[in-house]
Amino acid sequence: MPDRAPQPVDRQLPTDEARDLISLVRDIAAREIAPKAAEEEDAGHFPREIFTLLSRTGLLGLPYDVDHGGADQPYEVYLQVLEELAAARLTVGLGVSVHTLASYALAMYGTKEQQVEHLPAMLGGGLLGAYCLSEPSSGSDAASLRTRAVRDGDDWVITGTKAWITHGGVADFYTVMARTGEEGPRGITAFLVPADAAGLSAAAPEKKMGMKGSPTAQVHFDGVRVGDDRRIGDEGQGFAIALSALDSGRLGIAACAIGLAQAALDEAVDYATGRQQFGRPIADFQGLRFMLADMATQIEAGRSLYLTAARLRDAGRPFAKQAAMAKLHCTDTAMKVTTDAVQVLGGYGYTADFPAERYMREAKVLQIVEGTNQIQRMVIARHLAGPETR
Repeated sequence: MPDRAPQPVDRQLPTDEARDLISLVRDIAAREIAPKAAEEEDAGHFPREIFTLLSRTGLLGLPYDVDHGGADQPYEVYLQVLEELAAARLTVGLGVSVHTLASYALAMYGTKEQQVEHLPAMLGGGLLGAYCLSEPSSGSDAASLRTRAVRDGDDWVITGTKAWITHGGVADFYTVMARTGEEGPRGITAFLVPADAAGLSAAAPEKKMGMKGSPTAQVHFDGVRVGDDRRIGDEGQGFAIALSALDSGRLGIAACAIGLAQAALDEAVDYATGRQQFGRPIADFQGLRFMLADMATQIEAGRSLYLTAARLRDAGRPFAKQAAMAKLHCTDTAMKVTTDAVQVLGGYGYTADFPAERYMREAKVLQIVEGTNQIQRMVIARHLAGPETR
């Protein structure tokens, strides 16, 4: 059975413009993304043409300033767009989330001159971004990163290796965190590095369990020279910029997780209502009915959680705790719901003829990226009980 688009979610959207936007996204997802998702994921094909289409239709800069190529959409709308895209194909939804994350530093901390020069192409000019924080020896402990930027006149020379970079090797620009001063978080600075900079290269993509169409690779900086006009924010402000970006980025991951879970639920319901055993649909059996009910409840709870955090963000209120909660709950939900979807389909769920097995493989990475769920629990606990004592 081929992939099918998720059943439309009944969304509470703030404006007619937002409703029209969701309709546009659903049309693109149904016509351009979902029909090719299984085949292209199996082949490891990165759908750059889809990101070009999304850029052309204004969907790569939704939460940013319209004066710089964005759409001035509230985060609660942007996240629901991500959910729709991820339901059609996680590679696309997550890719838009990562691009938005990569654009965050310049959009929020760049100078007016930097924003005017770079943001229109980044948000609506067909460019695609990547976010470079993690390294081979610093993942959860990001403040211990070793990539170094050394001042040389009006330039900076960047040397080091970044790891687990989504869009590594296919991005047009990289937002890079590099050490410019002392050890620890206060010695890190952010830079905007073009992909064609001399000395920048990407390793072969990692061979992954899922999301094979989304390239994840190490990115090497071998004496990459950039002007000081590509430094974002103040020297030593990079780690604070990175953490601020991740608070918003975690909401993107949460929305993608709910989109994936919704796709898995729709597949399970479609199968259970059509599959006959003992003379009736298997959806008639209480054991399966209760599984479907639990799956739907977990999804709805996750959607409410990420939207609550988004509305706090839109109102200018603190939302870091709620973002960590949303990322934790929604990605755990995606793992549980996709696993249950495979169970509903039984033996068929374990075959590549149905998308359930792909959904389950893809869900796992969402519990890891942009802060593992163990890190999310630490973040939440610090908001509740204060920092850990040493």
